[in-house]
Amino acid sequence: MVNVKIDFGKCDGIDCGECADVCSMEILKLEGNKIVIVNPGECSLCETCTDVCPNGAIELEE
Repeated sequence: MVNVKIDFGKCDGIDCGECADVCSMEILKLEGNKIVIVNPGECSLCETCTDVCPNGAIELEE
């Protein structure tokens, strides 16, 4: 199972949301004004979310 971590001190949440837009597995979603992790076990480790995050706020661990 993949461990998805978001550093909310770095995350711009509603002002960005790029990670939620590109996640094909819909693991990351924008709820309210922040990103939430939904069903991390479905993550395919494609790392697209980490690539698009301008602040390096997302970390994936297998």
